[in-house]
Amino acid sequence: MLTLTGARRIMIDSQTEREGDLVLADGRVAAAATGSPTAPASRDAAPTPAETLDVSGCVVTPGLVNAHHHLLQSAFRTLPGTRGVVMSEWLGVMAAAYTARGVDPELTSVAARVGVAEGLLSGVTTVADHHLTWPAEADTVGMARATADAARALGGRVAFVRGAARDDPETAAASAAAIIEALVPGTSGGVTEDGMLQVAVGPAGVHSDTEATFRLMGEVAARYGVRRRTQANEQVDVEIAAERYGRRPLDLLEEWGWLAPDVTLAHLCGVTPEEIARLADAGITATHAPGCDLPMGWGVAPVGALLDAGIPVGLGTSGGGSNDAGHLLADARLAMQVSPVAGRGLTAREVLGMASEGSARGLGREDLGHLRPGARADVCVWDTTGVADAGVADPVAGLLWAAPGRRPRHVIVGGTVVVRDYELVTADERQIVADLGARLAG
Repeated sequence: MLTLTGARRIMIDSQTEREGDLVLADGRVAAAATGSPTAPASRDAAPTPAETLDVSGCVVTPGLVNAHHHLLQSAFRTLPGTRGVVMSEWLGVMAAAYTARGVDPELTSVAARVGVAEGLLSGVTTVADHHLTWPAEADTVGMARATADAARALGGRVAFVRGAARDDPETAAASAAAIIEALVPGTSGGVTEDGMLQVAVGPAGVHSDTEATFRLMGEVAARYGVRRRTQANEQVDVEIAAERYGRRPLDLLEEWGWLAPDVTLAHLCGVTPEEIARLADAGITATHAPGCDLPMGWGVAPVGALLDAGIPVGLGTSGGGSNDAGHLLADARLAMQVSPVAGRGLTAREVLGMASEGSARGLGREDLGHLRPGARADVCVWDTTGVADAGVADPVAGLLWAAPGRRPRHVIVGGTVVVRDYELVTADERQIVADLGARLAG
């Protein structure tokens, strides 16, 4: 059991806050301040050591959920020719870099270790990795397993999305099925019992993948009961859909069976009011990725309108090839700051809710993204006693408005402290960096 004592504020979810203590037991939230405890653990469960963590002067939030990342790109940041260019040029530069280095389980592993470690150090306890790069004859199961093992070793949760980008449709679908059977056999919804690993499927988008790919991947998802994810309505998506099909991306997705409650759509920069209503009616969830879309000039999603239509919206960083960072709180700040120019200003609590429970809803994970009793014990502790928070009247809003490079003091995943006093507990950060450098130099 782990008890966090003396919190200045505990953000249970975007609607509820308290002061006081937070009790974690058997990997779950047992009680928050005056909240009621969950049912006791089984008598057969092994007793857990009791620890008290003094979090005086700190704001406690749920662990953040990065709903859209490309962990492989953590090895390919700030490449020449990838900034301020149209997506077609960007894709070519990234593809050349992948080919030059050779994407295999080893590279996938060291890149994932960098991305997951970076996430944990900035408060991300769960990351959805939309993996899109599958060289011919690649060991696809080995690459997926390498990502899953890297995350587990660090103590982070990962939702591995077997993506596709111009892959042969039948090959991609067979690979997705093999990955599910190898990594999450017999699970409910593709999630392991401890919730540390989830598998989903998802083509990159209508700009790169055909109807056959979407339909076959959809069949895999239905067969195994896993969720579906794809990208829609970025600049290139809209343009190519018009050129190739004379249609809008969402028209194609609906025709191909991909506007449904088990689908999450990332980006959604260029959507009309009529399309927003259609998305709401379809029951989809959305993911906002401003740290990618804004600097690349690919558009800004009308998040306020999506939320007002009743669409759950999560937050993602997208990959290092376009964003260069996996710091979700920084992107939450950006989302809040840019929201007025996209139609409606968002409050700090709305955006923090997007970065936690909103993202979790897109993964179908009711056990993540909040601190209500029974939730997975994923927690961030943010110290608000420093000069950056001096004069801040609202410490929760201050998490975003003040200190754009803010990092959590402690991070807890499943009741285990994985970051303590700003340092990884589970690995040597310097070794993680060295391992990636050695692989890229090899």
